[in-house]
Amino acid sequence: MKKNLIIAIDGYSSTGKSSMSKIIAKKLNYTHVDSGAMYRAVTWYALQNNSASQGQLNEERLIAQLPNIHISFIKNPTTLRNETYLNDVNVEDNIRSLEVSSMVSPVSVIPAVRDFCVNLQQQMGTNGGIVMDGRDIGTTVFPNAEIKIFVVASAQIRAQRRFLEYQQNGKDIAFEDVLKNVEERDYIDSHRAYSPLRKADDAIEVDNSELDLNQTVDKVMEIIHQKMGA
Repeated sequence: MKKNLIIAIDGYSSTGKSSMSKIIAKKLNYTHVDSGAMYRAVTWYALQNNSASQGQLNEERLIAQLPNIHISFIKNPTTLRNETYLNDVNVEDNIRSLEVSSMVSPVSVIPAVRDFCVNLQQQMGTNGGIVMDGRDIGTTVFPNAEIKIFVVASAQIRAQRRFLEYQQNGKDIAFEDVLKNVEERDYIDSHRAYSPLRKADDAIEVDNSELDLNQTVDKVMEIIHQKMGA
């Protein structure tokens, strides 16, 4: 097996895909790309540029604005982790808000938006040596990825994780609202007509409902080492 692999990590929202993928990429000395951050960045742009507001989305306006959207990832010299930049502005904190979470699924079902992000993702993975997490990495973006992982956990547990995250960041949000958002995103992601969330036939499923972050990383690293030795 070649050295610079493409590792696709897909799964439902709030399964810890991004946190896990960042650690795994660091262990392997690979580049990490959070594909979900791209869709969140597009959503943040829509919210800031009159293409989305109060739960309403102007698809035509957003599609027309796509050429004005430039997304990049720049490593933070302190944390050594990639952070999301939108048109040269760091939006890593902005794109993690509940406002963005509530709009990102409707934005991400737009075929033109998905094509825009998938093209960028494929460019980033041209030379391999990459860990990319998202919803359709192993099915659409890199169907020939050497290693595919699909992460699952119950909606209640995922909502609790997101709720604690909001609390730690000082955000006053009701758990019921977080759970509703998780369940709505699950439905939209898995039922969209264009590139829906689904487990690739050759992906290995990892249920981390009862696993913490470190245990999940250990489990996935074990799978990766087994695959690398194959």
